[in-house]
Amino acid sequence: MEASGLAIDESAEFLPVRIALLTVSDSRSRENDSSGDILEQRLTDAGHILADRRIVADDMSEIVARLHSWAEDPEVDCVICTGGTGVTGRDITPEALERVGEKPIPGFGELFRWLSYETIGTSTIQSRACACVASGTYIFALPGSNGAVKDGWDKILSSQLDSRHRPCNFVELMPRLSER
Repeated sequence: MEASGLAIDESAEFLPVRIALLTVSDSRSRENDSSGDILEQRLTDAGHILADRRIVADDMSEIVARLHSWAEDPEVDCVICTGGTGVTGRDITPEALERVGEKPIPGFGELFRWLSYETIGTSTIQSRACACVASGTYIFALPGSNGAVKDGWDKILSSQLDSRHRPCNFVELMPRLSER
């Protein structure tokens, strides 16, 4: 049982999610992408499948192309982006999600900032964490710091991407995301 009174139903089947990781950065490489490493470790430890992992520069066309590619790929259920969610001129990940997304998930960013406030106080206002659905694929954008990806995974995504989480979770909605 979690502290909030919600629980993982151990009698339910765990369904692994195929997750692609995208680091948006002009300065990170595979050798120093610590936030990507943290997410990869956490998602695989949880039993999910790493579908792909890439690093792209803070370039709108590159980000949008990568997100479109994964959203259209039947082997990717979910994308988690790190980086580019701040307020500087180079921070364009939320705008890229707006171009790709068909349906925003505003509660994700709101909840992320509320939880982040416990750790970094009012500095959380500088985060533009966000999420959407595109072509039946979840896309989440987290800040690129190690603390932010830990908060985003540990406090939100680990439970919402667990098919056993009650009373509800994102996984049970996956078959219906493309309904019209």
